[in-house]
Amino acid sequence: MNKLPGFGLIERARALAPLIAQEADEIERTRRLTQPVVSALIENGLYRALLPQSLGGAEAPPEIFMQMLEEVAKADASTAWCLGQCSVCAMTAAYLDKDAADQIFNTPPGILAWGAIAHEVQAVPGGYRATARWDFASGSRQASWLGAHVRIIEADGMPRRKPDGSPEVRTILFPATEATMYDVWDVIGLNGTGTDSYSVDNLFIPEKYAALRDEPSALRENGPLYRLATNSVYGLGFAAVSVGVARATLDAAIELARSKTPAGIKAMRENNAVQGQIGRIEGDLRAARAYLYATAREVWADLTRDGTVTEQHRVALRLATTWTIHQATTVVDAAYHMAGATAVFRANKFERRFRDMHAIAQQIQARDAHYEDVGKTILSAPPGV
Repeated sequence: MNKLPGFGLIERARALAPLIAQEADEIERTRRLTQPVVSALIENGLYRALLPQSLGGAEAPPEIFMQMLEEVAKADASTAWCLGQCSVCAMTAAYLDKDAADQIFNTPPGILAWGAIAHEVQAVPGGYRATARWDFASGSRQASWLGAHVRIIEADGMPRRKPDGSPEVRTILFPATEATMYDVWDVIGLNGTGTDSYSVDNLFIPEKYAALRDEPSALRENGPLYRLATNSVYGLGFAAVSVGVARATLDAAIELARSKTPAGIKAMRENNAVQGQIGRIEGDLRAARAYLYATAREVWADLTRDGTVTEQHRVALRLATTWTIHQATTVVDAAYHMAGATAVFRANKFERRFRDMHAIAQQIQARDAHYEDVGKTILSAPPGV
């Protein structure tokens, strides 16, 4: 597929939506993104949305990244999830030597994926040695490099610690060909993400491929984007994916209501209860989206003006992203139930979006415990803050 000329990231994502929607059934069936979709995302630069400009990336503001994912999610949630995951992984380039980052991200396909924080690696001369297995590597079936977030054990057996006394965690990076992959992704939703497990055995990782991710002192880039913690950007991205899924589900329910006449009762479009329900759900979705984007916009404005991200910013992002995912889930549930028996047929895509949305709501960015963290911070702050 030829690169779409003259368009930005959002416009390219919107233009690719028909292809992604066309491939969605095959993505679901094979539990991986299809080659036409992966090729289109690569050729149109979508995986490079958050890669530094110094490496040929877009270094896009969060709001642009979010809108890009939202457009893709309307067509297929799994594609948007993989794109969001791997795009944020690319932010690690800001903490690497240029030659290492260039090798990872500018050698086709230039896609990095990783899983959850786990395990330890041994510090050895010139780098680290790893034997471990990690889980939840979304997008790993398209990736050319894999990463893992690990604690460091020194030669004397003691854990390496940061100046504040907490354990040092590095993100080690290695070619995907060095790892053993495990096909474990047999799930109810987000089937196409191929969120597999992977392991390495006695693998040496040179020092230059072990990044101090999210450590301000280790930054090699000056752009404001890299002042944001990758976890915060993940939250914004996955919340945007949830908004896209909710938008597509509600739009499908509205389209159905325009034409469906259930047996024995009036047409849905003439049913006062349906009309009222659509109005309320539409308001809920618009409010959630507006809150999410307004928070992202406010934090970005402060960051680009002052160059810092405060605890209040982090709390605001956490609250907005968590609440938006939960609100989007409520919207999808309501639209699914409104569709009645029509929603259970695979051909209508309601049930897939229902499953995808509930898979999104189960992952770390949607934990109910985030509300406790936010509440604790609010209650411990001085009056007026």
